[in-house]
Amino acid sequence: MEKLILGQTGLEVSRSGFGALPIQRVSMDAAIILLRKAYENGINFFDTARAYSDSEEKIGNALYSVRKEIVIATKTHAKDARTFWDHLETSLNNLKTDYIDIYQFHNPDNLPVKGDELYEAMLEAKRKGYIRHIGITSHSLKFAREAVQSGLYETIQYPFNHLSSNVEINLVLLCKDKNIGFIAMKALSGGLVANAEIAFSFIRNYPNVVPIWGIQLETELNQFIDLEKNPTPMDEEMKSLIEKDKKELSGNFCRGCGYCLPCPADIPIPMATRMKFLLKRAPYKSYLTDEWKEKMARIENCIECGHCSDNCPYHLNTPALLREMLQEYRAFLIDHRI
Repeated sequence: MEKLILGQTGLEVSRSGFGALPIQRVSMDAAIILLRKAYENGINFFDTARAYSDSEEKIGNALYSVRKEIVIATKTHAKDARTFWDHLETSLNNLKTDYIDIYQFHNPDNLPVKGDELYEAMLEAKRKGYIRHIGITSHSLKFAREAVQSGLYETIQYPFNHLSSNVEINLVLLCKDKNIGFIAMKALSGGLVANAEIAFSFIRNYPNVVPIWGIQLETELNQFIDLEKNPTPMDEEMKSLIEKDKKELSGNFCRGCGYCLPCPADIPIPMATRMKFLLKRAPYKSYLTDEWKEKMARIENCIECGHCSDNCPYHLNTPALLREMLQEYRAFLIDHRI
């Protein structure tokens, strides 16, 4: 598998990374099989977070015996130094390691800088050898650019895929100019992009970008292993399909990041706000069950508390989007005589 040097970290990582958020949803045994297969097929970069329930623990159990041969990135969503150290200790224990290669601030509200207790804690952790490189993640373009310009971060993790705008592509190029490692999350736009080959080929045009493909199933892993073995070059047909995806998905759509949760009405917001696209772009029968009808009906119980909109990094009017999706969903049921 091809590798690249991740910016100024000097870390040599596989050009396809393993995004370990989805393995929360599988058993420990299934996760271990998946992670081991990824490693055995050349993937050496694994990204997780303290907020991803037992994801770190699964990586630790699967890969502790090859720790020196892999690169681990994890994240803290701490808002104070005490919580930072608690998170770090827990992550080290879960991952069965005495150091973390890249420790990232997880989508913070404000940019941690020198003198702040959080950034100073990060520096102390690095001095003590608990972490080796400092990174940050964000869903905000303005925030990500500030982090790059600050000179305080060795890696930036930001959403990047073939739906990205020219301004977002410029962020990637800026990171290349400043030798900052770029880790691409949402490379499949939160699951809305169905054609992994196009997504893979697009990102392959940016040699400083490491996508962390969110992998839950062995079939998904096999697909990326095959693409690594036989990468498809970008051609005119692919470019045409990219334009089609941009036309359909650009603008006011949910990326499925989950920062809107929890919902007091128990609405499954990240899925419900994308229902129209899921019905068009995914095997849709699983969304037509009585269980999903009941879940979508919960939208009628929305109390307009504002939590989802206030916490959306893309500034969506989530309640309005939910109502639109419920209307589309029920129309789909009628059209299909369900």
